[in-house]
Amino acid sequence: MCGRFAVTLPTDAMAQLFDAQPANDLPSVPNYNVCPTNQIHTVLSDGARRLTAMRWGFIPHWYKKPNDGPLLINARAETIAEKPAFRAACRERRCLIPCTGFYEWTKDEDGNRLPWYITRADGDPLVFAGVWQDWGPEAERMRTCAIVTIGANDQMSQIHHRMPVTLEQTDWAKWLGEDGHGAAKLMQPAPEGALAFHRVSTQVNSNRASGAQLIEPVAP
Repeated sequence: MCGRFAVTLPTDAMAQLFDAQPANDLPSVPNYNVCPTNQIHTVLSDGARRLTAMRWGFIPHWYKKPNDGPLLINARAETIAEKPAFRAACRERRCLIPCTGFYEWTKDEDGNRLPWYITRADGDPLVFAGVWQDWGPEAERMRTCAIVTIGANDQMSQIHHRMPVTLEQTDWAKWLGEDGHGAAKLMQPAPEGALAFHRVSTQVNSNRASGAQLIEPVAP
């Protein structure tokens, strides 16, 4: 599961990191509380890499309107090749979704939601595996995407039973389809110890919250 994340890397730094041409309509950064249906930074390849904005929330082609069915922010790696919503996209339309870190929640004995912030242990940006889909008539065309998730590794299972599929730089070309076949083999949990996490303020429980204080550690 991945339902909220933060992006703090400047747009020009992202373009340089991915060797991608940036679009003119990219969302503002930093954003410490990226929520479903927001426009997010993504990287796709159509002969050249492009840093472009997409709606986080994949819309299958048969939806008559964006809210015609469930909000598809995640795609399960175990079934992505079979589900009608995602099977064509996982073969033909894969993207990278960069972020600084993401949030997950546990509950205390009283049922209160306690947020955690998860990053790479080495401090580098996280890069999620994603799939995308254009939706809507030509005049209203919307580019939409979902984050691919997998069962959590032992470390992450302390917080949640699912985790995003994260990609190393050496795997980006394979996931984007630039380096032949074999992308399915990349849909694995992160290695143990690759991620780090800490408790953060319950402010982030609100999708209206903003600011750098959302990722600051608080006492468990």
